[in-house]
Amino acid sequence: MTQDFVHLRMHTEFSIKDGMLNPKKVVHKAIASGMKALAITDATAMFGDVIFYKAASAAGIKPILGADCSITNHYNRDDYLRLLFLARTHQGYLTLCDLLSRAWLTNQYKDRGEVDLDWITPEMADGLIVLSGFNTGAIGKAILNGSSSAAEQEARRLSQKFPHFFMELQRVGRPNDEMLIAESVKLAKKLGLPVVATQPIQFENPEDFEFHEARVAIADGFTLANKARPRIYTPQQYFRTKEEMCELFKDIPSAIENSVEIAKRCNVTIKLGKPQLPIFPTPDGMSLKDYMAQLAREGLDRRLKVLYPDEKKREAAFPRYKERLEREIKIIQDMDFPGYFLIVQDFINWAKTHGCPVGPGRGSGAGSLVAYSLGITDLDPLAYDLLFERFLNPERVSMPDFDVDFCQNNRGRVIEYVKSKYGEESVSQIATFGTMGAKGVIKDVGRVLDMSYSEADRLSRMIPTRPGHNTTLEEALSEEPQFRAEVRNNPQARKLIEYALKLEGTTRSLGIHAGGVLIAPGKLIDFCPLYAAGMLPENVISMYDKKDVEAVGLVKFDFLGLTTLTIIERALDYIEKNIGVRPDIEHMECDDEDTYKKIFQTGDTVAVFQFESPGMHKLLIDAKPTQLSDLIALNALYRPGPMDLIPDFLDIRAGRKKAEYADPRLIPILEDTAGIMVYQEQVMLVAQKIGGYSLGGADILRRAMGKKDVAEMERQSKVFIEGAAKNGVSEEVAAHLFELMRKFAGYGFNKSHAAAYSYVAYKTGWLKNYYPAEFLASSLSEVMTDPEKSLKILMDAKRHSVKLLGPDINESEFNYTSPKTMEIRMGLGALKGVGSAPAEAIKAEREQNGPFKDPFDLVKRVGSQLITKKIIQVFAMAGVFDSIEPNRRKWFENADVVVQSAQENEKAAVWGTLRSVLEGSVAMR
Repeated sequence: MTQDFVHLRMHTEFSIKDGMLNPKKVVHKAIASGMKALAITDATAMFGDVIFYKAASAAGIKPILGADCSITNHYNRDDYLRLLFLARTHQGYLTLCDLLSRAWLTNQYKDRGEVDLDWITPEMADGLIVLSGFNTGAIGKAILNGSSSAAEQEARRLSQKFPHFFMELQRVGRPNDEMLIAESVKLAKKLGLPVVATQPIQFENPEDFEFHEARVAIADGFTLANKARPRIYTPQQYFRTKEEMCELFKDIPSAIENSVEIAKRCNVTIKLGKPQLPIFPTPDGMSLKDYMAQLAREGLDRRLKVLYPDEKKREAAFPRYKERLEREIKIIQDMDFPGYFLIVQDFINWAKTHGCPVGPGRGSGAGSLVAYSLGITDLDPLAYDLLFERFLNPERVSMPDFDVDFCQNNRGRVIEYVKSKYGEESVSQIATFGTMGAKGVIKDVGRVLDMSYSEADRLSRMIPTRPGHNTTLEEALSEEPQFRAEVRNNPQARKLIEYALKLEGTTRSLGIHAGGVLIAPGKLIDFCPLYAAGMLPENVISMYDKKDVEAVGLVKFDFLGLTTLTIIERALDYIEKNIGVRPDIEHMECDDEDTYKKIFQTGDTVAVFQFESPGMHKLLIDAKPTQLSDLIALNALYRPGPMDLIPDFLDIRAGRKKAEYADPRLIPILEDTAGIMVYQEQVMLVAQKIGGYSLGGADILRRAMGKKDVAEMERQSKVFIEGAAKNGVSEEVAAHLFELMRKFAGYGFNKSHAAAYSYVAYKTGWLKNYYPAEFLASSLSEVMTDPEKSLKILMDAKRHSVKLLGPDINESEFNYTSPKTMEIRMGLGALKGVGSAPAEAIKAEREQNGPFKDPFDLVKRVGSQLITKKIIQVFAMAGVFDSIEPNRRKWFENADVVVQSAQENEKAAVWGTLRSVLEGSVAMR
């Protein structure tokens, strides 16, 4: 009978800089090898632990969670140590989360997070099983350095600190492995310590070694041929079978037995599934349900006073709004989500009252009247037939998910507010993982194989780029004859692609999720470990990605940055400065005839949000929109799929064709879109009105149609036809309608999202119509580093008779500005090589001490560290000094004289200060 063995040491691709194993796929390797358990122990990381845990648990393999940790060497930090930590208990798992978080957030050295053993209390140590690290640990290094006494001292210290400590043994073909094993076994016997055999797994099969070397070289920036490249791995670090391991350590059977014993002792269960929200404080102990309902009702009253200033009209409209509000409140309460709504409304309303512009809504959340009443969204869902069930379906319980747009420049302030409210330890952003795509891996492998950049780039360009699809190397080889021929006929290319195919899809880098923010009910490290690039607070992220943080019970809130909101806010600042009044753009009606006529109907939409592409420009001219619902329809139509319906849409609107309705009940649903199903919400309403579905059931139908589930569609078709029959619709008409719904559901757009973004688009169109200089100056400020986009907007400003002013040392700021109505002043930031620091310093000095007289005065007052020779020359060429001295060549050629003069003055000032300090010191004596 074969002896059992368990692998306790394994680096997956989530070690980021080494390791090739996929944490899902490696589970199947363990099953094939007959193993009952397997450990994941990435390099001072747990990025892949939840993926591995779920895959192993589902496959019937016991998951062991651990980390191969860098340990601070207080005597020589360059000579860091390693220990292998395995979570023995759930408390041990939490300890690992704590230690790794502290390592990356507070104790990095040379881009390496290090655990300090002084952090570990006896209680923490009890939850861990600790392996000595063999050649990388303090004991092994002491033995390799010939100091048996130091090795014994370290072994005693570590075994006393950790009650579950094992001496680790490895045989992977390193020159000193056998000597180190012999000495380690000898020391373990002397001190009565158990030994355990491990295989430091880095890749799956022996032949993967060379590909793994390339993976490490890519991360470290070496070529494979570079003699200075560290070579720390061996071809033997593959996933050995248990038979191989038992044979390898047949001379030390206890080392094999202890791997199984350790696996038995490691019993960690991660609670998956149930989302846990932070506690939201309510007044006077009021329940979350009652408090949300109270705020929603009060908010609706405020909204209706703005929507219906006339009291009689307001009273007439109130029952319709009241009925919808109460229905939504009940659903939210029944689904136990009031806390979520309260948390979101709190940070959004804080932002609105603290100078942080917020978008009117994004995604399906704009369909909620409760959200509108609470101030989460700013678009009346009843006015545009937006459906609550598209956002929150009572028949399909899942967490609501508001995507919130904030002004790009203020998004960080809102996150800081959330940290101050719930605690720094409870808030972080979320990790994303960059992988080696087909084009990128060709360039990466080409570099480590010492191939010329131009040749690798040429090969990568043969991989087709397709919208919404990342072409793989296998697809390219199958579908692109030129690429296939190049690989077949060019030995260099063939070798490159051999490596690239092995590495494609491997995790290569870490990133920060564009909008996701976690708010935990307590410390985040009670749910997941944290990471921070450079130990910067703004870089703190979960080690788990979006799916995995939700799996462990954390709730993600989306704080997205929208540049358009920044543009609008800055334009309003310019307008207020120029005319003394700030337009109330938040409460405007979207019915200005002049804006539709001059901006949207003429396609004058350069810089207008969502409507500035050439294709949209033509569509606007053809469609001649006159109201917001038209903009919403065009926004939804101008996308792959529904774009094919645009000719019919235009013909019906123009009266060249007649809209066809299979049933009169479809007219109120489809008449805004010329009888065509454009929105997902329309599919839901047809299912409700014709098929007798509830709106919740209609949303489930819509989702099923979108997924093209054949079996489910067959079932749903029967339900729809039966429901339609009860509503007096023939089977033939019902079947025809169902097929239309199936077709449109595949690419129908979310009306709530289209409505919210069209509302923002209208605002930008209105600003451009009435305040072109202020709006275009603000728009230019967001594209200063893009010459093509800048030129497009500048030419558009000229068409609007806006006067363009060049950069000026005594007038310009970093951004483009509008000093007067119908004038735009170029910003210093638009000049190549001029960053925000010198530009802001120039503005601050000018405001405090008046205009600059000449370049000498500029450098003298701002300082030569900020105003360098290069900046003087850039300023001279761009005419920044023209208003005080129009001789550009003079200042360009004498830039070094100007800076040198300032530097001499600065030195003299330093010596003067030093002299006065010394004289004062002597006088005191």
